[in-house]
Amino acid sequence: MELKIEGVTREFGGFKAVDQVSCHMHNGVYGLLGVNGAGKTTLMRMLCTLLKPTAGRITCDGEDIFVMDKEYRKRLGYLPQEFGFYPDFTVQEYLMYVASIKGLRQASAKKRVTELLQRVGLSKAAHKKMKKLSGGMKRRAGIAQAMLNDPDILILDEPTAGLDPNERIRFRNLLSGLSQDRLVLLSTHIVSDVEYIANEILLMGEGRIVLSGSPEKIMASVPDKVYSCRTSLREAQDWAKDYKVANRKTITGGVELRMLSREKPCPDARQEEITLEDVFLYYFGEKGGEDDGLL
Repeated sequence: MELKIEGVTREFGGFKAVDQVSCHMHNGVYGLLGVNGAGKTTLMRMLCTLLKPTAGRITCDGEDIFVMDKEYRKRLGYLPQEFGFYPDFTVQEYLMYVASIKGLRQASAKKRVTELLQRVGLSKAAHKKMKKLSGGMKRRAGIAQAMLNDPDILILDEPTAGLDPNERIRFRNLLSGLSQDRLVLLSTHIVSDVEYIANEILLMGEGRIVLSGSPEKIMASVPDKVYSCRTSLREAQDWAKDYKVANRKTITGGVELRMLSREKPCPDARQEEITLEDVFLYYFGEKGGEDDGLL
């Protein structure tokens, strides 16, 4: 299965939310990573045929997805940032309702709903009203509705936004299990969501794909090294003007900074292993001297 994006642009009143984006995707987990406003949601809405490109085309196995129309959507599962539901429906009622909209026969739908409730860890909450669910449980119900038609393509827009760390970990593990034999595209600005489960990462900024490749390739693309330094508060304020600071930790007698630099910023600096979060800072972080929240 191949999903191909070729020179896709989407304009809103002359503003290019997505600008000449091209990429090829096959089965596996793809992480679309970028800051808020980078164009991720607009791109995903085009992939789900909710928006038409101003220019360019999107194909699935060589066919234009807008020409395929219903046949394409039969192969698609989508979880938007905010998905609608009737608050007084139980989880089971909600999934059965969505199944009917997707054209599943009642007997098949009941079996599929039971399977998915177990798979997303909501079997015990099947008869709980949607309005009573926690944020994490609602997102799991959202994943279940996206999986009802056993899609070849699963598109998830900021699926862990607002979840606590435990729920994010559970959600990532769930996605990893769902990725077998299908294409999963996960849009997020939370680096840890894709660091451990994505086969390929697409870095998106200002409507364009800045870089794409495996996590190892993405991390190897950064020419800077990562250093950890202990210093005084006053000196830390000066360094923040010259370096991109990934982390600041208050310690006894001063602060410890994690910084990106071509050379050692101080004689006792320790070189650290680069992480995807450091890469995110390199491509999308504020430059030294800007208001970085450290002062």
